[in-house]
Amino acid sequence: MPILSRLMLKTHKLEELRDFYECLGFDFEEEQKGKAPPYYAAEAGEARLEIHPLSEGIVADATTRLGFAVPDVVVCVSAARNSSGRVENKPNSGPDGLRALLRDPDGRVVELSQG
Repeated sequence: MPILSRLMLKTHKLEELRDFYECLGFDFEEEQKGKAPPYYAAEAGEARLEIHPLSEGIVADATTRLGFAVPDVVVCVSAARNSSGRVENKPNSGPDGLRALLRDPDGRVVELSQG
């Protein structure tokens, strides 16, 4: 079975996206390879989450839905509310445990689950 090793998000809002995902617990480092523009990268379990600049004239994809298990959904939602993210569904307990839906600064849906 394949294992996800890297997820790359491209954006015109590099710092805003970094700040939003840091609210969820990611610890980004700035990286650069060769003459390419700098980007941000963080470990995400066995994978890497990378935030790269998007070329001018291209619209950021807002149709991707991401899901992350976080230690404390309520704390993450509160932190995201204070950044440039939006809360779509407040933390709610259901059969699958505590969950919430956010939108990152580019409009991607981010599902948080207590884990």
